Amino acid sequence: MIRAVIFDFNGVLVDDESVHCALFREVLAGEGVAMDERLYHEKYLGFDDRECFETALLDAGKVSDRAKVDAMIARKAVRYFEVAEGGLRFFPRAAESIVSLAERWPIAINSGALRPEIEFSLNKMGVRDKVAAIVSAEDTSRGKPDPMGYLLALEALREQPGLVDLEAGTCLVFEDSLAGIISAKGAGMKAVGVAQTYSEAELAGAGADAILGDLNPLDASWVDRMFGAVEQRNLH
Repeated sequence: MIRAVIFDFNGVLVDDESVHCALFREVLAGEGVAMDERLYHEKYLGFDDRECFETALLDAGKVSDRAKVDAMIARKAVRYFEVAEGGLRFFPRAAESIVSLAERWPIAINSGALRPEIEFSLNKMGVRDKVAAIVSAEDTSRGKPDPMGYLLALEALREQPGLVDLEAGTCLVFEDSLAGIISAKGAGMKAVGVAQTYSEAELAGAGADAILGDLNPLDASWVDRMFGAVEQRNLH
């Protein structure tokens, strides 16, 4: 039985992976490091800001000290809000899916994005009050594919009424990246791959328990069909 739902953010709810890619490239270019879209997609997508900048600098043979990376993260954050104020794109039925699922289960967000970015977007979507917990880049020392973020989300959800005994295996995750699927499965959770960034085959190969082409079919009845009936059969 599913008892809680956890969403990744960028690439699942907010259609801004291309924005993050462009801003990573822009800030890195200021440090003399080139990154093209293909390399970002193949290696860095799914990393939080710190891991992306640290890894890209080291890969280019550059110094990657904390002060420098902190400054790069801050520059990217300023630019992100400049772009966001001009209008963010949200995937079709992103807000509706959260509202539908929140009627049945507590909702958490686990993202490598910064908390102000997540809060800004949730408010723009009109669903901030539907999200019980947020785990952001500031909360973790190890990003995806490490399971740390999802384990922190589990701890946060256990603070909700009636969920003190919540188990990882009863949490359902929605992820668009391969690193995210690996992270969720590493935490012992069920993972649905949303094929808005990677192909269905790639997500399945990363270990996704189910695949959605997009969020259009997603509501509580979809979750029941895909996970409730199977688990009930397993009880017999």
